[in-house]
Amino acid sequence: MKKLAIALAMLPSAAFAETYTQDHYKNVILKKPYSVEVCTQGNNKSEVQNFLEGAIIGGAIGNNIPGEKNGGAVGAFLGGVLNTERNKSPQCRTETRYEEETQNIYSHSTVTFTHEGRSYTLRFQK
Repeated sequence: MKKLAIALAMLPSAAFAETYTQDHYKNVILKKPYSVEVCTQGNNKSEVQNFLEGAIIGGAIGNNIPGEKNGGAVGAFLGGVLNTERNKSPQCRTETRYEEETQNIYSHSTVTFTHEGRSYTLRFQK
């Protein structure tokens, strides 16, 4: 703003005869967050796939239990059953989504003036 005042003060008063100021605006998108709970039924895999995935993990854990005879087999069976049952019930989670709103806000202003036959435009903030 100081530069504008200095530039205008240096001009003779005749330069102000053809002076005009214009405000400029721009469109912006405001994103407003909101939360929703999203639930999905299962994981889009068959019961056999879910059982096998659980069995592999359960078997690996069961084999690492010291002093347990046939721990891998028991772990595989329990892991398969638990993973199958877990994926039958709905899985819910909270998601953040955004509502978008377009607003037209002030950007800047310009002042245009003519001095000695030449037109000048200065940009400034109010």
